[in-house]
Amino acid sequence: MVEKTKVVVQTADFDVTEEYRQLASDNSDGAVVTFVGKVRDFNDGNPVTDLTLEHYPGMTEAVLTQLAQQANERWPLNYVTIIHRVGTMSLGEQIVFIGVTSAHRKAAFAACEFLIDFLKTKAPFWKLEAGTEGSHWVDARDSDEQAAKMWQKD
Repeated sequence: MVEKTKVVVQTADFDVTEEYRQLASDNSDGAVVTFVGKVRDFNDGNPVTDLTLEHYPGMTEAVLTQLAQQANERWPLNYVTIIHRVGTMSLGEQIVFIGVTSAHRKAAFAACEFLIDFLKTKAPFWKLEAGTEGSHWVDARDSDEQAAKMWQKD
């Protein structure tokens, strides 16, 4: 049986095909929307060679679960999966998987976008980027804060 809400923080990579298969197993859903974030080779114009993500165990999972609950309250969703990796990852490796299902595409697209926007601003993760110039902690981005504000209710 597939969990309706699945939240996992792990060091191991995840299998996108398997996660999609689990999400798409319910024939009452007409839409499955997924997002996968990967380690890229640059940030703010600077080269990146690898990325280390740290988190606050227990609190991180609680925040991600709250985000999934908020998405379920806002849209008619059936399944929500959030998988986030921690530890050191090389270029091209997967960092995060978000998958949602709904009877209709608009709800699924909106919920997926909401989840990544809020995950980037609310979840307690810290990012250390390594590059040819050394390593540095990455500050929060104004653009991520602006994206999250778009979802705030009046």
